Amino acid sequence: MSHVFPRHTKNLPPMAVGGEGCYLIDASGKRYFDGSGGAAVSCLGHGDAEIIAAIQEQVGKLAFAHTGFFTSEPAEELAGMLATHAPGDLDRVYLVSGGSEATEAAIKLARQYHVERGEPQRRHVIARKQSYHGNTLGALAAGGNEWRREQFAPLLVDFSHIPPCYEYMLKRDDESAFDYGQRAAQELEDEILRLGEDSVIAFMAEPVVGATLGAVPAVDGYYKRIREICDQYGVLLILDEVMCGMGRTGYLFACEHDGVVPDILCIAKGLGAGYQPIGAMLCTKAIYETIENGSGFFQHGHTYLGHPVAAAAGRAVLSALLDRGLVERVKVQGAALEAALHEAFGQHPYIGDIRGRGLFRGVEIVSDRESKTPFDPSLKLAAKVKKAAFEAGLVCYPMSGTRDGRNGDHVLLAPPFIIEDDQIGEVVEKLSTAFEAVLGDL
Repeated sequence: MSHVFPRHTKNLPPMAVGGEGCYLIDASGKRYFDGSGGAAVSCLGHGDAEIIAAIQEQVGKLAFAHTGFFTSEPAEELAGMLATHAPGDLDRVYLVSGGSEATEAAIKLARQYHVERGEPQRRHVIARKQSYHGNTLGALAAGGNEWRREQFAPLLVDFSHIPPCYEYMLKRDDESAFDYGQRAAQELEDEILRLGEDSVIAFMAEPVVGATLGAVPAVDGYYKRIREICDQYGVLLILDEVMCGMGRTGYLFACEHDGVVPDILCIAKGLGAGYQPIGAMLCTKAIYETIENGSGFFQHGHTYLGHPVAAAAGRAVLSALLDRGLVERVKVQGAALEAALHEAFGQHPYIGDIRGRGLFRGVEIVSDRESKTPFDPSLKLAAKVKKAAFEAGLVCYPMSGTRDGRNGDHVLLAPPFIIEDDQIGEVVEKLSTAFEAVLGDL
C-alpha cells in the first residue's frame, strides 16, 4: 500500500520507471510522448547523458553547503552565465528551488527595495486575472485564478488584479491588435491611480500566460506601454517566466520578444529541465545596490538556496541550451508544430483558438466558434481530454477555467526542444485521437 500523498486521491497515476528522449515509460512498459514536458519542465527530454554526468560529478565533489556560511563554484558560475545572457541590466541572481520560491522572493525583494529607498507607504502589488504565479500563499495571492484562490482566500493578502492581454476574447472587432494592447495596458495606469500613485510596489505578469490561460502571448506593444507606465509611477516590473522562459518561446528569456527589460525576473522549470529542482530570481543592478548600500541584508531565505548539485544541473542545462543551438531550434520546431496544429484543428468545429510562441502552444476548446462560447464546466472536458490523450500515449496539459477560473477549457503543449518532425506528427495525431474520443460524442 502506498504512503505517498498524491495530487488527487481519486485518480492515482501509474508508476514511471524510465525516460528516453521525448518519452516516459511506465511499469508496464508503455511509452508516453511527453508532449507537455511535464509542466513545461523537460526541455531537454529524458536521459540526457551530459546533464546526468554533471550532476554525478558535483555530488562527488560537494553535495551541500549552506549559503549562510559558504558559496559554491557551480552557484557562482550559473549566476554569472545567467547575468551574462539576461537582457538589459539584470545583474544579480538569487538561486532557489522552484518557481513559487522565485516569485515569493521577487515580491519580498520589491517591497524591501521601496522600504530601503524611504518609501514604506508602497504596499500594493498589481497582477492580472487568470494568472498563476505559484502555490505558496504569497504567490497564490498574486495569481488571479479564482478556482485556485477560492478556498484559501481568507489566508491571502490583498492583491489587485487587472484583465490580462487576451486578444482572442477581449479585443473588440472594431480595433486593431495594437490598439487593443494599448487599451489593455491602460488598465494598469487606471489601477495605479485608483490605489494611489505612490502606493504601488510592483506589477507582476507572465510574458506568455501558461497554465491558467493556455499559452496566451501579449500583443505587440503591450509590454512596452506597461514598461512606460511602471517607470512613470516608480512601480517595479516583475516578469514571471517560470513556465515560458529558458528558451521555451524561442528566446532564452521570453521578454526579449517584447523588447522590454523587467526590474525583476523569475525563472525555474526549464532551468533545471527536470534533472534537479531549481529556480532563480534575477534583479537589476540598481535594485541590488539599494540593498547593498542600505541594510545589506535581504530579509528572506530558504535552506536550499544555491544548492551546489542543483546549480551544477542548471549550469549544464543552460550550457546545453546555448551550445547545442536549442533556442533557435525551438523557433523552427515551434513553427512546424503551429502549422501542424492549424492543419489538423484550424477548422475543427470545437476548436476556437490556436496560439502561443515557440514550443509553447495552446488550443482552446469552445462549443461554438462564432460566439466563442465555452462548454458547460460540468462536462469536465479538460479532465476527459487529459485522460483520453494519456490512454493514447500522450502526456499533455489540459486545464479548465480558461475564461474566469470556472468556464472554458484548453490544452497546453510544451514538448522537449529535441522534438523531431515525425514526432510533431505523433503529438498532433494522438491529440486528435483524444479530441475525437471526447468531442466526437458532442
